[in-house]
Amino acid sequence: MSAPLPPLPPAFAVSDNDVLPGGRNMVDILVDDHHQISVLCDRLRESLPDSGATRPLADVLVAMLSRHLSAEEQYLYPTVRAVLPDGAHLADQELAEDMEILRTLKQLHSTTPDEPAYVGIVDTVTRQLRRHAQRASHEVFPRLREMCSDNELIRLGNRVEIAHEAAPTRPHPATPATPPANKVLDPAVGVVDKVRDVLAGRTTWPEDL
Repeated sequence: MSAPLPPLPPAFAVSDNDVLPGGRNMVDILVDDHHQISVLCDRLRESLPDSGATRPLADVLVAMLSRHLSAEEQYLYPTVRAVLPDGAHLADQELAEDMEILRTLKQLHSTTPDEPAYVGIVDTVTRQLRRHAQRASHEVFPRLREMCSDNELIRLGNRVEIAHEAAPTRPHPATPATPPANKVLDPAVGVVDKVRDVLAGRTTWPEDL
C-alpha cells in the first residue's frame, strides 16, 4: 500500500516512480523539527525566571510546536494509517497524545512566567515533547523509511513544508485533527493567528529571537 498522495500530472507516459522531485523528505523534516523544539525547551527552562527572555522563547516554542503538530496531523498520520499494518492504532495513539500536548501548550501560552504554575507547565511540555519525539524515532520513522519510496517521502515533505507555513501559530485543541477537515481549517485558523501575531508583535520563528 502506498502513501496517500495524489498522482502527478501525466507527461509522455512518465510515471511517478520515474521522477524524483526536489526537496527534503518528510521524515527528515519532522526529525529536524523535534530537534529544534527540544533545543527551544532547553533554552526556555534555562531562561527562567528572567521573564524578559522567557516570553519570546515561549512564544516561539508554542508556535513551532503548533505548526509541527498541524503538519503531522495533515500528512504523517494519514501516511502511517495507509502504509503500516498497525497504522490505525498508532495514529490514534499519537493523535490522543497530540491533544494532551496542545492542552499543555494552551496553558503555557495563557500563563505568565511570574506565575507559580509556570515552571511546572514548562516541565510538562518538555516531557511530553521528548516522549513524542522518542516514539516517532523508534516506532514510526524507521518503518516509514522502509515502507515508502524516496519519491513518496519527498513529495510528502514538500507538503509538510507548505503546511508549516500555513499552520496555526497557537494551540487549538478543539479543531479537527484529521483530514479532510484539518487541511481546510488549519490554514484558515493560521491566517487569523498570523494577524494576531503581527498586531501583538509576537515572535514565532527561532531565527527571529
